Amino acid sequence: MKTSSKRNPWAWIPTLYFAQGLPYVAVMTISVIMYKRLGISNTDIALYTGWLYLPWVIKPFWSPFVDIIRTKRWWTLTMQWLIAFALAGIAFTIPTSIFFQLTLAIFWLVGFTSATHDIAADGFYMLALTEHEQSLYVGIRSTFYRVATVAGQGLLVILAGLIESNSGLTPLTISVDADPAAEWTAPDMTAIASTEADLQGEMQFITPSPTVRVATSVPDEVEVMQGGEMVKMPFKAYAALMRDSVKHSNERNGFTAAEAPKAPAAEGAPIVADKGPGAFTKWVKDVFGEEREPYTERNNNIAVVGLRLNRQPAPGEEIILNVTHKSGDQSIKLEQAALSTRFVFNENNWDKTAWLFYEADHKLTEKVSASFEGASGNIPMAWLTVFAVLSAFFFVAAAYHSWALPRPASDGTNEAGTTASGIFREFFETFRTFFRKPQVWVAIAFMLLYRLPEAQLVKLINPFLLDPIDKGGLGLTTGQVGLVYGTVGIIGLTIGGIIGGIVAAKGGLRKWLWPMAWSMSLTCLTFVYLSYADAPSLITVNICVFIEQFGYGFGFTAYMLYLIYFSEGKHKTAHYAICTGFMALGMMLPGMAAGWLQETIGYRHFFIWTMICCAATIGVCAFLKIDPNFGRKK
Repeated sequence: MKTSSKRNPWAWIPTLYFAQGLPYVAVMTISVIMYKRLGISNTDIALYTGWLYLPWVIKPFWSPFVDIIRTKRWWTLTMQWLIAFALAGIAFTIPTSIFFQLTLAIFWLVGFTSATHDIAADGFYMLALTEHEQSLYVGIRSTFYRVATVAGQGLLVILAGLIESNSGLTPLTISVDADPAAEWTAPDMTAIASTEADLQGEMQFITPSPTVRVATSVPDEVEVMQGGEMVKMPFKAYAALMRDSVKHSNERNGFTAAEAPKAPAAEGAPIVADKGPGAFTKWVKDVFGEEREPYTERNNNIAVVGLRLNRQPAPGEEIILNVTHKSGDQSIKLEQAALSTRFVFNENNWDKTAWLFYEADHKLTEKVSASFEGASGNIPMAWLTVFAVLSAFFFVAAAYHSWALPRPASDGTNEAGTTASGIFREFFETFRTFFRKPQVWVAIAFMLLYRLPEAQLVKLINPFLLDPIDKGGLGLTTGQVGLVYGTVGIIGLTIGGIIGGIVAAKGGLRKWLWPMAWSMSLTCLTFVYLSYADAPSLITVNICVFIEQFGYGFGFTAYMLYLIYFSEGKHKTAHYAICTGFMALGMMLPGMAAGWLQETIGYRHFFIWTMICCAATIGVCAFLKIDPNFGRKK
């Protein structure tokens, strides 16, 4: 008979869920940054890394195997060892000539292994803890998962940047100052040509001025030379013309790879005119849309900065420069969506100019600065080190969890999982028993509808904060949004989740279901208020976002606990994975329609609509039947 080795949950829950979050970040975020730094085109990055999310989408379909074969503890530890070896494989294949194909294949392996680890770890959490402990630590596990995402997207990328900065030429630093008091001037694309280069000194990158000052307001029209004549064009068209000039110049001089031209339309193919909104969209807008004065678009100002090497590299030598935002206000943006900020210098183009394209947010009301760094270090070595560190962490985590994870008596091997016929019989039995659980359709409705308001709201929070006032938004700058939603909002979300776990552990899920449902619903009112408020201060915006995110974090506790509650019984691991599939579907479908709805009826009416959707959140709770003792300390 299996014995139970009890271990303090603090000894393994934080590390287990930190380890659960890191591979997801590595596959979905770090891979994209790495490929960009290593020169993979945006087209290939979007195409191939987009499919890497698939393992987490389809994980419910193989979750029964984790439930049937071996123990959850065995699966958790085995997946951690596999992830450790796989990440080491990524590290050692980065310096190869076919790194893209090899690392992409291993990322697929990491994705499926990580998704399997999620299934096993969540199942182990339910087996190793009492109902009371599951309630108490549900906020802690979410917190450390979020810490892992911050560490992966922040600290590991910073580590790669430090290696790049300290392993090549002296980093190039460019400061951009956006000043509302400055007068607009056209970007100067000739200054660098007259900059003297020290051909005998240490090789380095040079720029005509390390500090660039730009205005935030722009003229309606700009005079440009076209066909030997001065003509006027709207500033928006002028900015697009300058961006295209920068792109074509960098491609022509060999600094960046030219994208494959789009296939021309077939000769004689009909040209389909834009018919505008459909009949249904027009009806929704006429009936439910808010009345607002026509929006007058304002343009961001632009700045163009040139740079080059001071002397010629050796024959066959390539020096790669990557330029990134280092510090300062995020309202000054280095264009990277349409333009590459990775430049290849060699013996043929060293004395030509590579161009950077900046935008300054027109909503700025006071002077701000941002610093950008061009690093030319050993990029493959930088990312090799990052994945070597990740691999080392998982070797340590797997070894530590081999000791720290308890051995609950309930985590036994399913006897049906010893033969092939038994495995497949149990596989289908898992889905059959899930859909025959009491209140299964009420539970599925709860999984799909409980977060209906937030599923729509979360897609539009950042656009609402950024959009100008005359378009219905709050007109915040990019830097302000980073503080409001990326910092204050995350703090509110985390605190709400932790407090939700603590109170649910004291009173039980049934007692706190209604307060948490109302918390999830009523806090949406903060955005109704902000959409109607007359120029709310930044402090007011921060308070409202904190309240809304706190309410969401607090209310989300009931959702997670109910998934655990509904999964109780035989096959709880697989059933929980199926529940998370419905959870993802409940966020995905409403979110897909949220943008269309907001653009049709406006922000004010959209936020009122999310409040109406709160009726679904409250309504589904009324039909749930929950054991009053679940989650409460006995």
